[in-house]
Amino acid sequence: MKISIIVGGRFHAFNLAQQIEKKKLLHRLITSYPKYFVKNYKIDVSRVKSIFLKEIVTKFLNYVPILKKFFDWDSFICNYFDYRASKCIDYVNTDIIVGWSSFSKETFEKAKNFNCVKILERGSTHIVFQNDILLEEYKRLKILPQLPSKKIIDKELKEYKMCDFICVPSEFARKTFLDKGFSKNKIIKIPYGVNLKEFYRDVEIRKKNQPNCFRIISTGTASVRKGTLYLLKAFEELDLQNAELLIIGPVENDFQDIVSKYKNNKKIKFIKKQAQNNLNYFYNISDIFITCSIEEGLAMVQVQAMACGLPVICTPNSGGGEIVDHGINGFILPIRNTKILKEKIMELYHNPNQLNLLGNNAYDKAKESLSWDNYGKKIIEFYKNSIKNKSK
Repeated sequence: MKISIIVGGRFHAFNLAQQIEKKKLLHRLITSYPKYFVKNYKIDVSRVKSIFLKEIVTKFLNYVPILKKFFDWDSFICNYFDYRASKCIDYVNTDIIVGWSSFSKETFEKAKNFNCVKILERGSTHIVFQNDILLEEYKRLKILPQLPSKKIIDKELKEYKMCDFICVPSEFARKTFLDKGFSKNKIIKIPYGVNLKEFYRDVEIRKKNQPNCFRIISTGTASVRKGTLYLLKAFEELDLQNAELLIIGPVENDFQDIVSKYKNNKKIKFIKKQAQNNLNYFYNISDIFITCSIEEGLAMVQVQAMACGLPVICTPNSGGGEIVDHGINGFILPIRNTKILKEKIMELYHNPNQLNLLGNNAYDKAKESLSWDNYGKKIIEFYKNSIKNKSK
């Protein structure tokens, strides 16, 4: 069995490639990241093809976002990468092509003429569901919508039809496809993992950082999609004594005005995006991880926090229901509901024993069943079965 991966970016593709490489099944990894980046994942760089122009253009547009108003750059970049990647696949000697959504149409089109199993990785919900719920949220907040273009949506819908299987990370994401009429046999759910060597409970850090402070942490891009506003609002309204909220990560451009209203609150700290090893430190000086996502497939930061021994408060729309057991290692709360969010924060604020118990349970679950190795076993087993089913 030989497997090739196409990913315009990183996502969890390098973790997937690492698991496949361990079994000596990786044939090709085509990415927009430079080759040297994958060395950390112990992947043979001779198997890696880098189409890095996509990343250069993307970073430039992030610095000059006004250019996006005049041209559909996202669609153009996706199509450019897709076209180049489709020419890098050895279709004759590849048994399975794993392609990321928005980047795989050309490759899947060519693979029709060969005996390849075509698997689409979709890290989020069905793109129409995603578009609709985010449009609804932008309207609620009275912000100009920043959504996938019609070209991107149309392209993904074609990829959904062309592939043999669609891999999603949570039941929440899976259900959005089933609700659109997809066969349950086509939508495969395999939750993501965490690197337990990068994210772990650090006793020394915890000992040194045990001031009389109740600290909440939220990592990832502060945005409309992440529901960051609801966490900011709940925390400010509670106005807890000896408490602090850490928002770690970049702030999306369309969310800057909302964030500015909270920057004068000394109990809220906005910290720039951190390297993985630094994130482990911030998790270990915190007490709870919270995400209020409006739409995601499975936010991997939740698994990272659990591996560091933090209880997780999340929404079902974060995909957290796949890993969080309500009342055991965290809480799963309805989206947009600051009232219930405040109640749960207060519950843990006033009950340190419960806080510790939930944190210990989160740590134990991550260690026992949420590693990337565990993910690798599940997905490679699925790959083997997909070839068997194809040959029937």
